[in-house]
Amino acid sequence: MTPDEGPSTETDPASRASPVGEPVIRRNVTDDAARFDPTDAESLAEAADVVRRFAENTAGGADNVYMLRGAAACAALVRGEGSYKAAAERAGGEATVSFIRKWARVHDLPRSVRRYVALGEIAPTAAKHIARLSGEARFLLAWAVLDHGLTVREVRTVASAVNDGATVEAALADAGVELGRIELSLPADLYRRLRRTAALSDRDPDDVVVEALSTYFE
Repeated sequence: MTPDEGPSTETDPASRASPVGEPVIRRNVTDDAARFDPTDAESLAEAADVVRRFAENTAGGADNVYMLRGAAACAALVRGEGSYKAAAERAGGEATVSFIRKWARVHDLPRSVRRYVALGEIAPTAAKHIARLSGEARFLLAWAVLDHGLTVREVRTVASAVNDGATVEAALADAGVELGRIELSLPADLYRRLRRTAALSDRDPDDVVVEALSTYFE
């Protein structure tokens, strides 16, 4: 079993409750991300066809929305058939259990992450590795991809390290990334006030921003 595959769950049905394939951001970006209904025989048959062609790379293009549609079809097929193994058998062709599991996990990423996949700011192939993580770890890795331009290979390495027991912070540090570092562009007035406040209170601008954001998010 490879790190990509994770623990075997071939007999476990997908538990996603929200509609699969529902557009993740505004319609103008996700017109082609069709919704599949795993309880409807015709829609499930379409999902199986999409999964088979997606696995064989014979339909659509290598664009992000097309890949999100393939991921949605994988998730729907798993829900409709009840297991990864049954989904792979229904799709046929080159659609393996491992392939369907990986892409179904991409569809199960939080909407805030899938949004950037649809926009092309996170590569679907990187999203596959982000999806191997759970909880806060997947958010931290996704935001690091956005802020530091991690390559797919680096994302894969970080995800593997975290799954092997490393913290996200340590795994990113090994990739040369400082977790939490982000570059901000401020309007001149806010920039002036930030610098003035930091100087008069003998603090770093970072500390002032952290305090302000902590109050905002509370």
